[in-house]
Amino acid sequence: MAGTIKKGALVRVVRETLENSLEAAASDRRLPSYLLDSKAEVLDIKDEYALLRFYVPTPNVWLKLDQLEPA
Repeated sequence: MAGTIKKGALVRVVRETLENSLEAAASDRRLPSYLLDSKAEVLDIKDEYALLRFYVPTPNVWLKLDQLEPA
């Protein structure tokens, strides 16, 4: 997956891979609807993580590349 997602790409979060992940366990278990129902832009990529910007007034978030799919 890392080869198909690049900086500037639009992506969607894959619910199944995020719900039981370490990243989900580190925060509120109730995932906000915008996280799963909207597209995000990849701002940066570091190792196996991507920095995402959603088009709602919320902070940017880092998620693993395997939790994303091209939109």
